Formats: sequence, C-alpha cells, structure tokens
Amino acid sequence: MASLTVLAPLDGWCMPLAQVPDPVFAEGMIGDGVAIDPVSAVVVAPCDGEITTVPAGGHAVSIRTAEGVDVLVHVGIDSVKLAGQGFQPLVRVGQSIRAGEDLIRFDLDIVARGAKSLVTPIVVTPVDGLRIARRHEVGPIRAGDVLLELEYAANARAQIARDPVDDGAARRTVTVPLRHGLHARPAALLAKRARAVNTVVTLAAHGKTADARSVTAIMALGVANGDTLAVSASGANAARAVDEVVAGLDDALKLERAAGDESAPGSSSPNDAARIAAASSPAPAARPCTRHAEAGRGSHISDPPIADGTLSGVVAASGFATGFATRLDRVVVAVAENGKGAAEESAELDRALGIVRARLTRIGGVGGTTRREIAEAHLAFLDDPMLNEAAHEHIAAGKSAGFAWRAAIGAAIAALDTLADKRLRERADDLLDIQSHVLLALHGEAQPMTRQLMNDSVIVADELLPSELLSLDRKHLKGICLSGGGPTSHVAILAAAMEVPMLVGLGSALRQVGQREALIVDAERGVLHIAPSAEKIADAQRHAEAWHARRAAERAAAQRECRTRDGTRIEVFANLGSVAEAEAAVAAGAEGCGLLRTEFLFIDRDSAPSEAEQREVYQGIAAALAGRPLVLRLMDVGGDKPLNYLPLPHEENPALGLRGVRTALRYPDLLRTQLRAALRVKPTGVVRLLLPMITEVAEVRAIRSVVDELRGELSHSAPVEIGAMIETPAAALTADRLAAVVDFFSIGSNDLTQYSLAMDRGHPELARRIDALHPAVLKLIALATAAGERNGKLVAVCGGMAAEPAAVPLLVGLGVRELSVVPAAVPALKREVRELTVSDCAALAARCLEVESAAEVRALVAQTIASPGGA
Repeated sequence: MASLTVLAPLDGWCMPLAQVPDPVFAEGMIGDGVAIDPVSAVVVAPCDGEITTVPAGGHAVSIRTAEGVDVLVHVGIDSVKLAGQGFQPLVRVGQSIRAGEDLIRFDLDIVARGAKSLVTPIVVTPVDGLRIARRHEVGPIRAGDVLLELEYAANARAQIARDPVDDGAARRTVTVPLRHGLHARPAALLAKRARAVNTVVTLAAHGKTADARSVTAIMALGVANGDTLAVSASGANAARAVDEVVAGLDDALKLERAAGDESAPGSSSPNDAARIAAASSPAPAARPCTRHAEAGRGSHISDPPIADGTLSGVVAASGFATGFATRLDRVVVAVAENGKGAAEESAELDRALGIVRARLTRIGGVGGTTRREIAEAHLAFLDDPMLNEAAHEHIAAGKSAGFAWRAAIGAAIAALDTLADKRLRERADDLLDIQSHVLLALHGEAQPMTRQLMNDSVIVADELLPSELLSLDRKHLKGICLSGGGPTSHVAILAAAMEVPMLVGLGSALRQVGQREALIVDAERGVLHIAPSAEKIADAQRHAEAWHARRAAERAAAQRECRTRDGTRIEVFANLGSVAEAEAAVAAGAEGCGLLRTEFLFIDRDSAPSEAEQREVYQGIAAALAGRPLVLRLMDVGGDKPLNYLPLPHEENPALGLRGVRTALRYPDLLRTQLRAALRVKPTGVVRLLLPMITEVAEVRAIRSVVDELRGELSHSAPVEIGAMIETPAAALTADRLAAVVDFFSIGSNDLTQYSLAMDRGHPELARRIDALHPAVLKLIALATAAGERNGKLVAVCGGMAAEPAAVPLLVGLGVRELSVVPAAVPALKREVRELTVSDCAALAARCLEVESAAEVRALVAQTIASPGGA
C-alpha cells in the first residue's frame, strides 16, 4: 500500500463530512473526506498536483495528484449561486501547484450572506483501493495541518483515469448552434445517437472530455451557444460514429426550432433582464441552514420577515391568480447503505429502472409536445451509461441498489452544480425527479398519477419536480410559488404549457406562508401577495377573471385582420423557423411570415444544403401558411454563425465581419442555389426576399441582378419583391437611397440596437443597458419609416421590439405598418394594436424622440398609456 497526505487548506473548525448541510456531500455522493468551517479567507493547496477544474464562479478547485487522486475543495454550500461574487480564483486549469500555494481568495462576509453555508468540504473522489486511513479530529485546525492520510492500492492511478481516451482516428470540430447549449434534451439526443453505434465516441470542450453516450457527462462539459465541440472516435466505424453524433446536433437544432425558442439575447425588455439577473443572483437557501456570521461561529440566521405582505420573484409562467397556499409533502425514501449481494442488488436496480421506463413511456404518449419531450429527456437519464456504471460500481462495493442509485445521481448533480450556465444547473431537478422515481420503484411504490388538491390551490414549496407537477389535479391548481427554482427549468416550461401562473426565486421567507393562507399570484409583475385583505382579494379575483377572459378573447379575435381604433391597417406576421411554427402561427392568427430564418439549413453540417432540400423546407412552410405571404430572409451566416464547409476567415469581431449579405455575395454558388429554391416555391409570388446586413445600395442591386437572371432561367414571370433589413445605422441613414431599389423595409431591432449603442447584445454586464427604446434607436427607426412613407414602401419590424407592449405605440406612431413576432405573441399584439389610434401614437412618438434616455421614454409611454385618452 502507498500513502498520501492531504493538508488543511483553511483555518477554521474541522468537522465530519456528515455534518455538511448538503446531502450530496454529507452522504458521500461525491467522495469521502472532511469539512472545515473557515475563519480565514484564502484557500491554499492541500497537496502537490495539477489543477483540473476551476468553475467559472471561482468557488471551488480540484487538484489531481501525481498518484492520480483527485482532491476537491468546495468553498461554501450553494456558493455557485453567487456567480463569482466574492471569489477571486488565483490559479487556472492545467497549472502545476505545490502544497501551501494560494488557490482562491474570497470575501467571508459576502459568501456568508449569499451562500447557504460557509462550511467547506474537502473531498477525495472515490477510487477502488483508496481509503482514508486517518483524518483530523473534530476541533480547531490551521492551514497546513495534516487533514487526511490516504492509503491506496498500486493500481489506483490507473483506475482514477476514467476520462475517455481520445486517439482521434476520426475527428470533427463543430460550433454548437443551440441557443442554450448542451442542456438535457440536446444532450439526450447526442447520447442516443452515440449509443446506437458500436464505437466509443469522445466529446471535448473547455479542456474536458466526455463519453458521448452519457447525458450527464455531456452536460458537465458546460457547452454553451457558440462554443467549439470536438467529436472524435477510433476503430473501424469511427467516421460513421462521429457523423452520427454530429447528426444529433441537427436533431437538437430542429427540436429547438420546433419549440419556438426565440428569446434572443438582448430581445428582452429591461424589466425582463432585471428579473433574469435577479434569478441569477444569490438566492436564499432552499432549506434551513447554518451560516457563518460576524456575530459568532455557526450562528443561525432566521428567514427575513415579510414586511409588507409581499415577496418579489421571477416570472416563470405568466398569468394572474388567487387561491390558498398548499404545501406538498414529498415522499422521502429511506435507503439502507449495505446491500444483500451484488447480483441481487443489480437485479433489483434493473427491475426498478424497467418499471420507471415503462411509466415514462406511458406519460410521454399522452398530452402535448412539451410533456413528451420532457419524458424523453428523463428516459435518456435512465439509459445514461455513466449513471448506470457508477451505480453498479457502488453495488459491486457492497452497497444497496437504492444507496448506489442515489450516490450516482448525487455525483451527477454535483457536476452540474459547478457549471456557470444557470439553465444547465436547473437540469438537476430532472435528475432528482428520476432519483425519486427509481427509489420509489425499488420500494414497490410509484409516484401517484393524480394527486388530489383542495379547491383553489396555490402550490408553495422550495422546489417542485416535473413529475410532481404532472401528478397534480389540474382542475384545482391555480398557481405555483417556489422559493428557489429557475425560469428555464423543465417544471417552468411545463407550467407555461399548462397555463398555470408560476413565480420562482421568492426566497426562504416563503416558508413563513401558512397552509391554506390566502394568496394573490401576480405573475405579470413578479409579486406574491400574502394574506391580503378581503377587499384586495375581491379586486384580484376580478383581475384574474378579466385576465382569463382577455386571453380567451384575444385568441378568438386574433383570427380577424388587425386595425387600429381609427381604422389604420397594421399587419401582424410571425417570425418562423419550421413547419411546426408556421402551423402554430396560423392557429394564433398570424397574417403571414414576416421573417423566415433560413440559416438553420446551413449551419452545423459538412456540406451546403441542396436546392431540392431547401425547396422542400420552404414549400412545406408555404403550404402551412396557406397562401399567406412568406418573407424569406437570405442566409444570415458568417461572423458568429460559421460554416464548416466554407473557408471563412477568423474574425476578431464577428458582429462587424463577413456576415449576412456579405457572405452571400462572396459565395455566389450558395446564393444562387438558395434563390433558385425560393423562386420555385408555389404559389408563384408568395415568397418575398429579405436581405440581411444591408449597408449600401450596391448590395441590393447585386442581389436583384442575380434574381432577375434566375427568373429568366426558371421562366418565373411574376415579379419578386425584395426588401432590405434595416439593422445598421448605415441602412437607416441612407434609407431614402435604399427605398429606390427595394420593395419594402424590415427593421431588425435587436441588431439595430446593438450597432447603434455599440453594445454587444450578448454581453452579460450590458444586458440592462441594451434597450431598443433608446432615443438614438428610435430616431434611426424614424428615418427609415419616413423614407418608406416618402417612397411608398412598407416598413415592418421583425425584431424583439415588435412584441414589447411599451414599444408598439411608438412603432405605430413612427409609421411602422407591419409587426412580426413569435407565434405565441400574435393574439396579445393584435389586441394591443386595436386599442391604439395613430394620431395619439404619433404625438407620443414625437415627444419620445426629444428625451434623453430609454428610461425617460419608458416613463413617458407608461404615463401616457395610463392616462385617460392615452395612446
């Protein structure tokens, strides 16, 4: 046996790992070790080795020793929620360090106030043959004291090196186009493809690797939109295996398009941005906890009182409701640690997995698309080889099936918890859900298919799992309020699909709400009213009834054409990316497609789409629109949307580089193929062409020349309308010139705002300042609409601004006569337009052009709309 010494990384109070206020650590799901409640604010290296992980928040660090043993130091519990606030990492991944060197500096006060606890686990990851021979006794400890003495077998190093071997007989590098990166559902699609081939496929990103068969391993890579992902395999089927896994990204992209996920960065209103920022900020703990405070070691900090009878949260599913608090009692399944033998426990686990698999298959077979997709993601977790292998390893070590499954799930959750991407961290709820299903099945029980509720129930809880929501009696469910949670979690997606108002991030004070206490759930403004007066409840009930009536009326009225109160025609179109979206748009009352994004056909593949492939897609969407106009934007690729099959140059600033119409003109074969496909769509003339990133007249003339040439080749006698996107200040400032060579304008408000304000719309620190209602942006829009009016050319808006209630009266007042939004926003937009008059809107817009800031514009709009006779 060999030995290894691990030193204390902090001054403080040494305590058993079992006392850590987090079951993932306390139950040894990550590994064995001890914890320190710190009094010093610098983490020093507990041993020699190489830094293997430093999460984006800087709250933890892992060191791999020369012997192959991994040691994790995790400062605080739930400290990942601080998103780096109060932490200063001093090392980077791959750096060699010596015991005693500084690794992390942190602010004790900030972490104590924002994290669930300051208690810092020091954990050694499990390795067969490795054991802790001695650990420091409970009591005071100083940095550099001996914390752990390890003994391990000679083969421990080989067993710890479990990362997939990437010898790269076949290899491809792709840019991930998914808006939210590789979260649960796309990871499941990749893993499904990988399991279908008889070859080990490795994924690599951010210096980490993952077995492509494992959903949890893929998610733990932390791959975000635009990140580079390397896919490699070896063996006889290596090339086909790589192609299969890369095809999984195509599947995921199609699924994303079909789901209508159009929330582009920068398209939210400032209020939405503030709420999302609030959701990403330090959240109160989900359970009572012990925190370190200046008043004394381990003192208890009680939940803050609810001073004014309200709690502020984040809207996860919009709506308005009144009801009575209903707390759910979650079934807690006790599991024995020791098993009855590997064969028996393995059989029991397989039996339970089969029961849960059958149940999820039944659930996915009924209900809507959202329900089916979430069930499929959960099925992928059940078949995840990493989870199953980890569970069977614990069983082989003598553990029970329940203990082994919970430990495997706990390790996967811990890996997600270190990621910077909030959406990926929220997938931990899905893992907890699967854990609960399997543990209940092991005990011969199952989640109830329907859980009865009392009348007018508002669910109040720290968290809610997707299966728990699906089991609730929908007839009596009025709303959902969670102390934690996130607006992009699967349970939030389900709530929105079920039209159940939902608030998340309300904080630990929510625990003070009593059973059956009266509540008002304002999931329009993000406020929960607790124990309101009878008068307020009566007012709220009238508001809720009006809200539901308004929604029903909107859906019914959306099928009629849209005019302002004084009779001006405003066309309401939809932004589309698939046949499914086109069908949803028509059902919602859209009068056509104002923006068909075609780049999804071009990205994340090894060759350009053929004319036949493109024509099939365009024709399918045109058929779904049933003769309504189809505004087809030419491929908006290049820059931040690179193509694997084009030798596009590396660009320091993709937003200002070779993108949009510039790419199309540089590669005329691609352009001609797309134009031919568009011109072949029937009925002739339904397609209008929209040119992205226009900055000068010559670009339009060049495209029109190609279109006229192809019309002759195809005997296409009908004229083809061509429009220019106004998304650069250059296009707005020369709109009079452009109007002479185009048939219409379409304002891309997201990019126009970005370029006008010189702020990257994806920059997290600038998100709140990127506001399309800035007077500079409004003045550029005014230039474009005035040019359109002078030249008799329609002006549309297809960016996120078109769906923002505060912006709509301004756009109408400035002369915009077509608004294009996501399909779900069509009914509400039509209702709003019908309440406006053009004269009032024009007066309001004129006043807003003269103020100094977006905040003043918003205040002026709010004041005018609220006043009698307002716009």
